[in-house]
Amino acid sequence: QVQLVESGGGLVQPGESLRLSCATAKNIFSRYTMGWYRQVPGKQRELVAQITTGGSTNYADSAQGRFTISRDNVKNIVDLQMNSLKPEDTAVHYCHGAYSWGQGTQVTVSA
Repeated sequence: QVQLVESGGGLVQPGESLRLSCATAKNIFSRYTMGWYRQVPGKQRELVAQITTGGSTNYADSAQGRFTISRDNVKNIVDLQMNSLKPEDTAVHYCHGAYSWGQGTQVTVSA
């Protein structure tokens, strides 16, 4: 198991932004596609965004145009910039890579 450490969740109002970060070990980070997923109670975990080692990205339809995933191969961090947040973005967000999951960070969007 690879340790993935997430940070950046919180409570925001609709229309505001949050930036999630996920850090992992250097010898793992550079070899794997990294992704952010989210899950609400009673539903399956779903992909939000992915980024390959070469920087190619893939977004869920719900995230396209609002969220940006990026990776820093020096700091070994993958970030998810979330703009124009909506109440339906409320979920526990998980970092994934190297067949491992982070512990999850809560994002709550509410007026």
